Amino acid sequence: MTDQAATAIPTTTVRNSAAKTRTPIPRWLFKTFSPVALIVLWQVLSATGALDEETLASPATVLSTAGELWQEGRLQAAVATSVQRVALGLVFGVLAAVVLATISGLFRRGEDLVDAPMQMLRTVPVIGLIPLLIIWFGIGEEPKVVLIALAVTFPLYMNIFGGIRNVDDSLVETARTLGLGRFGQVRHVILPAAMPNALVGLRYALGTAWLALVFGETINANAGIGYEMNTAREFFQTDVIVVCLVLYALLGLVADFIVRLLERTVLAWRPAFRGA
Repeated sequence: MTDQAATAIPTTTVRNSAAKTRTPIPRWLFKTFSPVALIVLWQVLSATGALDEETLASPATVLSTAGELWQEGRLQAAVATSVQRVALGLVFGVLAAVVLATISGLFRRGEDLVDAPMQMLRTVPVIGLIPLLIIWFGIGEEPKVVLIALAVTFPLYMNIFGGIRNVDDSLVETARTLGLGRFGQVRHVILPAAMPNALVGLRYALGTAWLALVFGETINANAGIGYEMNTAREFFQTDVIVVCLVLYALLGLVADFIVRLLERTVLAWRPAFRGA
């Protein structure tokens, strides 16, 4: 028995030391593996001829085309124009969603007046409003911005309204017991508790904003990523089309990253599960 115990101790020690010296694989390596592997596979299929260049340009061709567009200044101008449209639509959409959701979430009369029309309007496809927007606002920048604002308003409204109404009632009662007035309850209890839902809605709204931009830039656009993509479609330039699609994806990724940073800052007080 003594000899077995003596031999078991070193074995356990060796196992523990091996586990401690095992180098964990960085998370960024996992995150980049799939996209890099997909691009490599895409390049291999293009190089071997399995994927025709006329059907889909290779990554090397797409990268070369992006460099040419950058040197011509077309890439920067398209990105600047599209970002400006999304930013304007986002500002108006967020303001509308916050005001309407706050009125509807905090007050029962507000819910009676606001929520029913919002629930009806959100079921209408935003893209189907393009003909009306053209009739109302013409073919300039206004219909594009309004389309993006509408696409942002409804998902953000739903999340903010749900966040306000899902606040634990015991927290509100505790705030009343401590002597907080109506404004104090909203500021210190209701809005902080609803903030996680609001930020989730903002992330979703940013995705729909870029989706609406794709359709909005088909309305007599003479600049922007969508304009470059539509022009490339007429000349069957798949490399330019892919460059535009990659730009949409990268801009959406940057916007989502900004919201994630905002979540970490605003919700630093709230411990959350980050995955096992």
